[in-house]
Amino acid sequence: MNTSNFYRGRRLRSSKSIRHLVRETDLLPRNLVQPFFVLESSDEKDFRPIASMPGQSQLAPAALEEEVARAVDLGLKSVILFGIPAQKNSQAGQAYAPDGIIQQAVQRLKKRFPALVVITDVCLCEYMDHGHCGIIQDQRVQNDPSLDLLAKTALSHAEAGADMVAPSDMMDGRVQAIRDLLDSRGFQELPLMSYAVKYASAYYGPFREAAQSAPSFGDRKTYQMDPGNAREALREAEADIIQGADILMVKPALPYLDIISALRNSFDLPVAAYQVSGEYSQIKAAAQLGWLDEKSVALESITAVKRAGADIIITYFAREILGWVAGNE
Repeated sequence: MNTSNFYRGRRLRSSKSIRHLVRETDLLPRNLVQPFFVLESSDEKDFRPIASMPGQSQLAPAALEEEVARAVDLGLKSVILFGIPAQKNSQAGQAYAPDGIIQQAVQRLKKRFPALVVITDVCLCEYMDHGHCGIIQDQRVQNDPSLDLLAKTALSHAEAGADMVAPSDMMDGRVQAIRDLLDSRGFQELPLMSYAVKYASAYYGPFREAAQSAPSFGDRKTYQMDPGNAREALREAEADIIQGADILMVKPALPYLDIISALRNSFDLPVAAYQVSGEYSQIKAAAQLGWLDEKSVALESITAVKRAGADIIITYFAREILGWVAGNE
């Protein structure tokens, strides 16, 4: 048998050093964003573990600061914040209150960590007494009346010192409403990362416990995308680009690698992907049962998201990954 014409792929796999030399996709600290849940509490050191998300907690401001400090020491460059207010109402008043929990957290983090990129999630669900992402009338989420509240929320985050705002509500036109208000108030240079392609996914379950944001009736399928749709993702992304988005996000990540790739190939803007709570928790649960190796599966999953074309990856594994890949950047 003549073996001289074989493709010898194993030549470049023969040692760890060679494999690293020719590796096409690397995870770097600058690619990762760690989410944090900020809890309004009378005890600033309050720290409440989230049962469905092992390793994650609801954190009052002082506890948040210390958790972020430990992550920054590992090399964390960016965070995204979600608020859990003490009081909710039908107008999401605490979402845009100057002394709201997110506004306090932003000020605190930027004072201690000036170089840290602090991103704020802009949505109303955590602040509404019904758990939906907009104003309710006749048991339906009202799109246009919700835009003013979303824009006010983004502005309050900007005024508190946020480095970037990230609307996640999926109301039509919210990027335009936010961009217009920010620009009119002197925040023309503040970046906007849009949850441009957010699916009505079953993978969000643990997050809704963590953020206390489950809807009290119905679901979010009238404003979040149908998981079966791919071409619609391009329409949503293009609309947000026209309205002023600077970064496009796909959520969830791993079940939608094709969508991440489609956005990467169709648009020149940076692409973000959110490895959501269900993706995180199922890895944690299987690892706790001894069914798989947590580190290997987590790294493989995040590498797949990066390989598909994501420039920015929001993941609850960020702190652990920084420890695992320390020194690679």
